[in-house]
Order: sequence, then C-alpha cells, then structure tokens
Amino acid sequence: MTLKVYGEMLLKFHLKENNFTFNFADFMLKKYLILIGLFVLAFNTLTAQTEKTQEKGEFSGNFQTNNQFYVKDSSIGANTTQYQKQLSSTDAWLLLNYKYNGYAVTLRYDLFNNSPLMNPQEAYTKSGLGIWSISKQFDKLDVTAGYFYDQIASGMVFRAYEDRNLGLDFAVQGARLRWNPTENTSFKAFTGLQKYRFDLRPVVIKGADLEHLVEINENLSLNPGVGIVNRTIDNNTMDVIAASINNYAIENRFLPTYNVFAVSLYNTLRYKNITWSVEYAQKTEEAIVNPSNSRMELHAGKVFLTSFSYSQKGFGLNAQYRYIDKFSFRTSPLENQNLGMIAYLPSITKQNVYRLLARYNAFTQEFGENGLQIELSYKPKFLKKHQSQINFNYSLATALNNMNLQTLGFSGADKRRYFREYNIEVQHKFNKSFKLSLGYQMINYDQQLYEAKPGVPYVQSQTFFGEATYKLTPTKSIRIEGQYLTSKQDLGSFVNGLIELNIAPHYSFSIGDMVNIEPGYINKPASGKSFELVHYYTFFGAYTYKNTRLTGGYIRQVEGVNCTGGVCRVEPAFNGVRIGLVTNF
Repeated sequence: MTLKVYGEMLLKFHLKENNFTFNFADFMLKKYLILIGLFVLAFNTLTAQTEKTQEKGEFSGNFQTNNQFYVKDSSIGANTTQYQKQLSSTDAWLLLNYKYNGYAVTLRYDLFNNSPLMNPQEAYTKSGLGIWSISKQFDKLDVTAGYFYDQIASGMVFRAYEDRNLGLDFAVQGARLRWNPTENTSFKAFTGLQKYRFDLRPVVIKGADLEHLVEINENLSLNPGVGIVNRTIDNNTMDVIAASINNYAIENRFLPTYNVFAVSLYNTLRYKNITWSVEYAQKTEEAIVNPSNSRMELHAGKVFLTSFSYSQKGFGLNAQYRYIDKFSFRTSPLENQNLGMIAYLPSITKQNVYRLLARYNAFTQEFGENGLQIELSYKPKFLKKHQSQINFNYSLATALNNMNLQTLGFSGADKRRYFREYNIEVQHKFNKSFKLSLGYQMINYDQQLYEAKPGVPYVQSQTFFGEATYKLTPTKSIRIEGQYLTSKQDLGSFVNGLIELNIAPHYSFSIGDMVNIEPGYINKPASGKSFELVHYYTFFGAYTYKNTRLTGGYIRQVEGVNCTGGVCRVEPAFNGVRIGLVTNF
C-alpha cells in the first residue's frame, strides 16, 4: 500500500468514525488533520513522478531548543514565578520544509513549557503546530495558503516576522499572491489574521504592494513602490473599545472606527557608491492610546524615514532620520508593548553587543519621536595596508519637534532627549596573530520613559571598553574583553571582564564577571550601612559539529532592556543555567 493511499484511508476513517461532515474550511481548522493532509500532499508529489519528470524533492529544516534552570536570587530581583514554582523552562521549535516541482510545504512545531518568552512575568505552557503553509509556483505567479512572513518596504505599514529570542511571532494566516510580470516589476496582495501564540487574533488584515526597478544606466537606478494595508476590527473587540470609551468624561469620548488604512510611498535611488532611500507613510484616524494619560484618543498618524549611505575604499558613511507622529498601528488599540504589531518601527539607535554598552537601550516611541543615527567608518591611509579602522556612531531620540542644536550637543541631561549615544572605537591589527580595539561610549537615557520607573533620575553614563584577540595557533585563539561603566543613577557603576578560548572548529569556552562596584540611585544603601559588591558571573561553553551547535552555561544577569533586531523589551534579572541546541539539516 502506498503512503498516498494510506494517508487517504486514515483521513476517511477519522471522518467516518467521528460523523464529521468534511469541508475545506473545517479541514484547515483542525491541526491534526492539517498535519495529515500536508504530508499526504508531500508524499503524493513524490509518487507522482513520471518517466518525463524525474525531479528530486528537496527536504530541509532546523531544530532549536532553549532550556533554563532557575536559581532564586532575591539580591538581584530574580524572583519571578519560575524561581518560586516551576524551577525550569523549555522552548523548542522544529521547522520542516519540503519542495518539489514548484510546490513548497512548511510545518513548524512549537513547544513552550513554563516559558517566560511570551511574558517574563508568567509561566506559559503549550505545544502544537505553530505554523503551516502550502505554496505553488506558477511561472511568474506564486500562491501561498496558510501562514506566511512578509513585509512592505521597510515594514513601516506592514511586517509579518518572527523573533523567537524575544518570543515574538507576527505571522499571518491567510492567502498571499506574488506576481512578477517582468524581471523588474513585483506585485503582491494578501489577506489574513495575525497569529497569537497558538491562536489567531480576530482582526482582518489586508494589503497590497507594487514596486518597479528603473535602471536608467549602469550607474543610476530608481526603485519606487507603493503599499497599502487595511485593518478591520471585529465586533467583540469593538465592543470592548466602545465600553472603555464610554467610561471617559463626555468631553473625551469619540466614535471609534472599524477600519483603518495605511499607505506607504517609498523609493531607493542608487548612484555609483551612493544609496538614498526615502519612505513616507500615512494612516487614517483610529483610536490609539496616549501614553501620557493611558487614555484612547482619535488620531491619524504619519511617519517619515530616510537613509543615506556612501562608501569608497577606506571610508563609509551611513545616516538615518525618522519622524513619527502618532503612528501606532496594531491589531487593536487594546494591545501595547510588543503585542499585536502590524507596523514595524524598530529603534533607530545603535545595537551594541558588549554587555555594558548594551545596558541602556532605546525602543521606539510610537506616539511621537524624532530619531537620528550617523555612522562613520574610516581606515587611515597613512598606515600600512589599512591595518587600523576608526568607527564612530551618534544616535539620538527626542520628543516630537524637539530636535535642535541644543539636543544634538554635548551638554548634560535634557528631558527633551529620550536617548542619546556617542560611541567611538579604534581597531588595529598589529600582525596576523594579534588585534586590539579600544573605545568610549557616552549615554543619556530616560529611565522613567523606557523602563516605566516613575521618579527615577535621568541616567547619564560613560563606558570605556576594549577587546584583544591573540591567535595562539592556526586553530586556537584567545579573546579578552573589558568594560568600565560609570554612572551615579540607576544601579551605579559596573566593571565587566571576559576571557574566551576558541578551539576551531568545535570548541569555545568563556568565563566572565560583571561587578556592580558602586551604588546608584536605586540601590543606594540605607543610612549606616555599607554597599556590598554584586557579582554577575558568566560561565559558558559551546560545541559545534557541522550544522549543529550545543551551548551551555551558568549566567547571572542584571535586569534591564533587551534588544534584538531593533525590537526591545524590559526583562527581569536572571540567575541560573541555560542550555541551548541549534541544528540545521
């Protein structure tokens, strides 16, 4: 008996035994039937080979799991529910892809056991089919049914994406068409519901996008486009919104709208080694929450983004500017933080990797913000073979309409600045075995705004940092990094050091310690008591074999803002063991 016939018999038996009247919509809603149906389709394509068509199918996938074991530590605030009750957590994802003769089938199994990923203050447990999709390529047309990830332009009006390290998954379940009538023209249209954990938000999202590449000559090209997205709120969600508005004072009440439309116009100009991108988006009126009073108000919204880059041998420049005015675009105004996001507005500030440089991160203020970032990279010509490089970054986020020469300057705390960073780093490669980098960072940070801590002072910090790498043998190297952060606000001053041994191609080991050496505003000791040093240890090891990487270590981590890919959230302190595994096949 072939797998195709067996799958069809199994499906018919299940339906007969349960007196189930089959139709396509019911089939799509049943996860176990979806699994059977998708694999029946995959095996059907395998057995459908003829003498004329002997194309082989392509199977691929990956598996990732993150496991945490919690050790309660009240001294650093590591006391969420996992420390009190569950003691461990597991997150895992198994992704399977199969392609054959223009067809593509995707399945992903998700597992969350006592997980803090969705909400650091809860222990979430559930497992099952996370996403599935079937797509078919018809010459210049691609059709997808099921879950899909996509975006329009930079994502300011629509981006369906996943960031599992932050517990984010904004896949859309529905249908999508992508059409390329010419080599330089692309069109797509989609409709569906946004994924929420293992369910769907009952709010319909529809959109379309058209862009065309105009190649004027070999040095000059334009890539204009236009996208539109419509969101329609369901009756139950509207009832909740209306009930909330009816509780306001009469002068603050308004009539909410079921539909909102967002339009994006964008273009990228390329001339030789210059690239200039511009995007403007406008949103019709809808209810959005004013963060200053936590009350919904009726507003239209707009956002403008432009970026410029230039590069030549030994020099590179990147600059971005963004203006946001009441552009919160979510599945409903009832969602906040990183929930229900339709529009993708990541932080425009630098994403640092060193532990202390990344301590203070800014995330986008959708109700109103000016953002600016300038990056410079320079390799001095007077040094042989360009062995040195200087990197400079300036990032700024201010209140709406408050970007001026004063907020750009070097003066101290200014509440009109939400965030500001100066970062300069000098790298030098002395020889094939040894390289060194040294740098300095200065931060201004509105902790009340970004961490919702009323009454705390405006943070000003300075950090000195360095890293040295020495190659012992062609397969062994040692890396040392260190940072010193000084501040009188927040938790005060820290030092951080780490030493790492790499043994290619399989092993990596590191040990580090971040020490809170001086108190700040939040942890200032009581009168008559002395401040005790607080250590945040790290012991880490990794083993890599071909496409598989196993990691493990003990980590003691300070609470604060964690950012990945420009999307940030406030996370509690952590104390315990982390074990991870990633493999691709």
